[in-house]
Amino acid sequence: MDFKEIAKEVLKIEADELLQNAQNIDSKIAEIVEMIYKTKGKLIITGVGKSGLVGSKMAATFASTGTSSFFLHPTEAMHGDLGMIGADDTLLAISYSGESEELIKMIPHIKRLGVPLIGMSGDENSTLAKSSDLFLSIKVNKEACPLNAAPTSSTTLTMALGDALAVCLMRRREFKKEDFASFHPGGTLGKKLFVKLKDVMRKNNLPKVSSNTSLKDAIITMSEGRLGVVMIEDKNKLIGILTDGDLRRALMREDFNIEHKVTLYASLKPKTINDSNILASDALKIIEEQKLQHIIITNKENVIEGLIHIHDLVEMGIKS
Repeated sequence: MDFKEIAKEVLKIEADELLQNAQNIDSKIAEIVEMIYKTKGKLIITGVGKSGLVGSKMAATFASTGTSSFFLHPTEAMHGDLGMIGADDTLLAISYSGESEELIKMIPHIKRLGVPLIGMSGDENSTLAKSSDLFLSIKVNKEACPLNAAPTSSTTLTMALGDALAVCLMRRREFKKEDFASFHPGGTLGKKLFVKLKDVMRKNNLPKVSSNTSLKDAIITMSEGRLGVVMIEDKNKLIGILTDGDLRRALMREDFNIEHKVTLYASLKPKTINDSNILASDALKIIEEQKLQHIIITNKENVIEGLIHIHDLVEMGIKS
């Protein structure tokens, strides 16, 4: 049995159904988009079994792309959760047969509430289709299942049409990447567009010494800080920095003396960022472009406010 060929055949069957349905899309899709767009409340999606699972995914996609939405199971709706549906909402119901008992029982109550109903079914003559204000066909000629029974091509088509509606609504709302990021603050794009340097920089117990400190004591402070760096201040203002690299270079000098002042071996006038309100992603870009391991954040008067290490940004998922 050649499973590679079987897998290829499944993908081909489902791809063919998607392409055929793409050819059959008509102006009804625009009416559905407008109905959802003009919904003052929420788009509620319902369905049973595999249709319900697809509906849950669709609701999540809508919600994350600017259309307030949630999934409601028909059985739960008939046992108290109908109260979750308001007069300003729109219901999108999914059933391939269009005759799912649990879903059909909801329809009279939806009509009583005066809630617009969008039906998705494989049978345009089904109870669901005839009861819907707007109807979207999810009919397929062939399921990828060898018995032509298990929902495969039909669920793929349903999910794809859900994606198509979501994208149409994104275009209708002029939904931008900043809007997407605001719904995904924990994602890569959200972090890139919203996380500021002041939110992630180290502020407490920073390794700092005065300009009169000996190299020996500065090394102790550097070791305690565990960042491979110690910052040097004079009258509370940054004047230099001693890094692991500076220390290695110092050891090669003929005049090296561990009791000398740290300023003799430090990098004076180090690279800094004097605005903690910049995006962390922009700070990472500066660090990468200048090939630094860390960078100090100061205010306009050159007073130290914090420090950020490149590893801190990478571990937080910040990308430039």
